[in-house]
Amino acid sequence: MKKLRIGIIGCGTIGSALARAVERRFSKHAHLAYIAELDRPKADRLIHSLKAKPLLLSIAQLVKRSDFIIEAASAKISGGIAHSALKRNKEILVMSVGGLLASFSSLERILKCTKGTLYIPSGAVAGIDAVLASREGKIRSATLITRKPPAGLRGAPFFKTSKIKLERVRKETLIFEGNVIQAVKAFPKNVNVSALLALAGIGPRKTKVRLYTSPKYTKNSHEIIVEGDCGVVHTRTDNMPSKENPKTSALAIRSAEALLTKVFSRFKVGT
Repeated sequence: MKKLRIGIIGCGTIGSALARAVERRFSKHAHLAYIAELDRPKADRLIHSLKAKPLLLSIAQLVKRSDFIIEAASAKISGGIAHSALKRNKEILVMSVGGLLASFSSLERILKCTKGTLYIPSGAVAGIDAVLASREGKIRSATLITRKPPAGLRGAPFFKTSKIKLERVRKETLIFEGNVIQAVKAFPKNVNVSALLALAGIGPRKTKVRLYTSPKYTKNSHEIIVEGDCGVVHTRTDNMPSKENPKTSALAIRSAEALLTKVFSRFKVGT
């Protein structure tokens, strides 16, 4: 069987980890052929660390040449990348889920008339399988409660207009409450989980988000509460932040690896 040519967009914490995973765990089925990254030194460091020595291409070139694309760049561009990949009948795994919300209806239309496939990992949260099952019936409400240390929130657009100053927070503080659309705009690098929950459940406008922070927090915590005619789904996941980037949960990376395992395996467990 011919190996899939994999292209990874983004050589940050997640993209680099998945590049190494492809080379280490999935070499029987796939070959890391291409990467795309605007930061040339970052790209060079990753290429140097890999045996495969993937070619550095533009995003457009990578999408054109790859069989399977992994987006690990930014919510600002993930939607456009997904559109381009699906129109070319490619398979694409998207990590920056928040970037899909604005144009998800058009993505669904593209999926109906092409042979492309869109994969979205469960990320740093438990219970998405139960949410998907609940959606087969009726879901009445869906809420995500996220708790993150201040270090994992610094630089978010929310703080450009908010009166809240992270350096002044001394105890557990609710800093944001709203729906998923509002949350993704305010914290594009912090609440991808909310977009995932919205797509799995009742949509971004009806899904509620509450975000807390405290200097006492040492982990990224995500709590899901979904109520419907199947009962109540209530999960909590306490994630260790990635050693390389406190804004990224280590489980988010493992989740993408697990999805790739399912893609390349004939033994598929879970919804």
